Amino acid sequence: METAETARPEVVENGLLNERVRLRQPARGYRAGMDAALLAAAAPVAACERLFEAGCGAGAVLMQIAARRTETFLTGLERDASMATLATENAALNGVQDRVMIRQGDVAAGFRALDLPPFDWAVSNPPFFDDAGALRAPAEGKRGAWMADDGLAAWTGFLLKSVREGGRIVVIHRGDRLADLLALLGQKAGSFAIRPIHPFADEPAKRVLVHAIKTGRAPLRLLPPLVLHDRTGGKHTPEAEAILRGEAALDW
Repeated sequence: METAETARPEVVENGLLNERVRLRQPARGYRAGMDAALLAAAAPVAACERLFEAGCGAGAVLMQIAARRTETFLTGLERDASMATLATENAALNGVQDRVMIRQGDVAAGFRALDLPPFDWAVSNPPFFDDAGALRAPAEGKRGAWMADDGLAAWTGFLLKSVREGGRIVVIHRGDRLADLLALLGQKAGSFAIRPIHPFADEPAKRVLVHAIKTGRAPLRLLPPLVLHDRTGGKHTPEAEAILRGEAALDW
């Protein structure tokens, strides 16, 4: 018998990457959007490399990476059972179930709890807030995506454990948490590359994409920004539109 905790949410199906990807996701609550598209575009995984995503939700990032990189092996971890089920279904819906595996589990338990070998890549869009007093409480359907119960340090620590030496980590997060990301990832990683994401060219970056290499020692590089919108009436800039359509990537 289903309870309030176990009842399956109402689901809608959307097209991503110019309809190359079909994604089933909850009709209400957190919905995958630009952040997922940017993270997927920023993971140029080589053929036969293995990639891990912490907090994969319904699989929006993994499905887009699988469509962009047809010979890669992907694993996602998701705490919410209904979202993990949707991610598994989305892998089958997109015909990539032979190279996409979804595990249900919690970042707070640590990477070792998964009993998996370290990966070549790890990506994540961690919850943006870890202080419940810092913002109005989000809707229940969005709380898991917005609020990091164990703090950003738990997520960065997990990512650092999940990759081999020389492995790559890519995170998208709020622009005002850049210093925290660099400090936390910098405990065991380096060779940082940072790409600011601006809503408009004349506004501060609200997001940052951070690329780090475990045990890397190269100097930090601040890359040209990506501007998402212009003020001429178009919804997205040509660069952002090309990423959303799967026609461009964000290399490091």
